[in-house]
Amino acid sequence: MTLRERLSSSDEAKTLSAPLAAEPANHAYQDLKKTMHQMILDRIDLERLKRLTTEQFKHELALLIQRIIEEERIVLNQNERHNLVLDIQHEMLGFGPLEPLLNDPTISDILVNTHSRVYIERRGRLELTEVTFHDNAHLMKIIEKIVSRVGRRVDESSPMVDARLPDGSRVNAIIPPLAVDGPILSIRRFSTTPLSVQNLLDYKSLTPPMVQVLESLGQAKINILISGGTGSGKTTLLNLISGFIPANERIVTIEDAAELQLRQPHVVRLETRPPNIEGKGEVTQRALVRNALRMRPDRIILGEVRGAEALDMLQAMNTGHEGSLATIHSNTPRDALSRLENMVGMAGVTLTPRAVRQQICSAVTVVLQVTRLTDGARKLVSMQEITGMEGDILAMQEIFRFEQTGVAPDGKVLGQFCATGVRPRFAERLRMFGAPVPDAAFDPSRVYE
Repeated sequence: MTLRERLSSSDEAKTLSAPLAAEPANHAYQDLKKTMHQMILDRIDLERLKRLTTEQFKHELALLIQRIIEEERIVLNQNERHNLVLDIQHEMLGFGPLEPLLNDPTISDILVNTHSRVYIERRGRLELTEVTFHDNAHLMKIIEKIVSRVGRRVDESSPMVDARLPDGSRVNAIIPPLAVDGPILSIRRFSTTPLSVQNLLDYKSLTPPMVQVLESLGQAKINILISGGTGSGKTTLLNLISGFIPANERIVTIEDAAELQLRQPHVVRLETRPPNIEGKGEVTQRALVRNALRMRPDRIILGEVRGAEALDMLQAMNTGHEGSLATIHSNTPRDALSRLENMVGMAGVTLTPRAVRQQICSAVTVVLQVTRLTDGARKLVSMQEITGMEGDILAMQEIFRFEQTGVAPDGKVLGQFCATGVRPRFAERLRMFGAPVPDAAFDPSRVYE
């Protein structure tokens, strides 16, 4: 049976001469692409492919597709042929239907809810796309291709996996039996070029006085904890602050999936490892933090504190590794410290609550709170300094804040940034390190929309 006859026998593809590429998500187009892909695999010389460059392979693939179309007498116009060639190239060289989305710099998240529904986040808002996979087996092949490239695996015995794409984007996949309806794939996009200070100022995520203080904090080796919810911009802010670290310092980064994009020349990147199929070989963040202390770091950057490694991080901050940075999931600065305290308890050591808080007080100086607002905008809404202990309570004072004043008819959040008028205690340390901030930066009368 020819390709045309096989496709024509499908109830969902009665008319091959209809414009297939006009709506790539329809079943007829998916059937054509799947069958064409299989025919190419049957005809192609894999040994010869290894000797070709990517561009040569694309050219050979385009010629082969054109030849199959002519042999099978499939009626497609020039635009439809071009789309078919691109889609099959993406299938064989990239990540299939996801490739156009991954090449769109305006997309920050790709959320695949089984093979038939793919959502994206653009400018902080979710949108349903027309992108689909042929079936859940097709989606599983793409997931396996992604995770295998970083030495991870996903199957029924290990149905959850974190991985990353070549550009650093973070990937999470969860498959049946845990995902009831079919494989679920979530991709957090990261730009190959991190957002600059000017980008964040243009987006009104923070203000020039805030930037002045953050730059001085980075230079003066002050320990910083960045708090925020999912997708609020914690990693973006972490990248920004790390850019202020002097180039002559040795930095060790520790992450579950390496995504930080530090530009300094002396950076050592460490990544956790999940257990193998026998349940052995796991390397946790806590083990990496302990190992990092033996690597003569000037600073340690922890991608996210989420467990017992909190204790080792605090001890590192208290024993000569000043200027270290970490992020934590939390809705407020005060909640961030409470979560940190709870995580120390997960380390299995016997410490009184007061002793844990004293450790936190000695280790962390500044807590930054970032938030994604209802209109999708991400802002640094609070900068707070830990000033000490008042009895058994950690004392904090706010340096800068964002005050929301309302919501415009178009849904845009209205508000303003301002200083609280408090001159932080770390100002003297900034001066000692040659990075003073003028008193005008803390003037509460200077308001930024």
